[in-house]
Amino acid sequence: MSDFNWLSEKRKNLLFNFTLIILSTCFLFWGLVKAQGFLIPLVTAVLFALLLIPVNNKLEYWRFSRPLASFVNTFLLLLLTLGFFFLISYQVKGFMEDWGKIVETLKPKIESFENYILTRTPIDKEQLEKYKEDNNISSFSGGNSGAETAFQVLNSVFGFMGNFLITFIYIFFLLNYRRRFKQFVLKLFPPQKKEKVKMVIHMIAGVAQKYLFGKFLLIIFLTVLYAIGLGISGVNNFIFISILAAFLSLIPYLGNIIGFGLAMALGMASGGGSGTLIGVVTVFSVAQFIESYILEPYVVGDQVDIHPFFIIVTVVLANLVWGVMGMVLIVPVVGMVNVIFKNVESLKVFGYLLGNGDESGKAKD
Repeated sequence: MSDFNWLSEKRKNLLFNFTLIILSTCFLFWGLVKAQGFLIPLVTAVLFALLLIPVNNKLEYWRFSRPLASFVNTFLLLLLTLGFFFLISYQVKGFMEDWGKIVETLKPKIESFENYILTRTPIDKEQLEKYKEDNNISSFSGGNSGAETAFQVLNSVFGFMGNFLITFIYIFFLLNYRRRFKQFVLKLFPPQKKEKVKMVIHMIAGVAQKYLFGKFLLIIFLTVLYAIGLGISGVNNFIFISILAAFLSLIPYLGNIIGFGLAMALGMASGGGSGTLIGVVTVFSVAQFIESYILEPYVVGDQVDIHPFFIIVTVVLANLVWGVMGMVLIVPVVGMVNVIFKNVESLKVFGYLLGNGDESGKAKD
């Protein structure tokens, strides 16, 4: 009887712990979604601040005071970002000027595709229209009123500018008071563990710095390569498409597919024939081969030691929680978290699960 009671109590405890884990996970994701307006600028600022620490240290070595060095770094990053936005806006302007031609080119193809669906599948016109309405797929001829569209655009612009500016304020304070934050973390641990904690902090910063800097170099390379190839292939607005496709590579796996799809769609919309489409396929194939097998192993390396399966899982989850920005930020964040896992004895099993090592626990050559 006592054995039965013990077994029953154990099952209750197991059920309670399992329920607690499920509820905690749901609450965590709910909180991440609700707090995204606060967390996305903060996480972005943390990553950029980690990237700029070596530059800040160099300026301080040149007799700059820490506040001045932090301000100079933040201001230069702001100017660089504004320059990039100016370039994008200039390219978008040219793209929008051609939008009417693109719409006219795409209309017959979309109508032909809809007719194919209606004639070759069990879907009828009412079901197709309902699907387009439920998924917010408006026709080219329809859309919101001018006042409503203008309000939505202004609301998005003001929201973006607010997050944009607060991100740089965060970066300045994170750089200027980084020693205080580091000392705070060290004070959380007993004196005998401080050296180990310092090493882990250094490794976490190294992951962010090397990954982000490597990705920055890859984006420049891909932009140049795409621009040359798509320009030769005869794709209109090839500079805009090249920049967009290069930045989409920040999203692991999915970004390259989306960029390729956009290039193909705009190549067709610009009236390009089979030669243009073959050129797009060739350019993206060559670029992805060079990126994956030549540049990325040397420029980025294995700084983010995450198994490809968990990269895909975390990217999908990040999209559900924070959208596109979540997909961009998640890889370096998980890489830094995995450094903690691998250096805390009770969490090493999670580091092994997330890591890209073989079954013996050693990294593959």
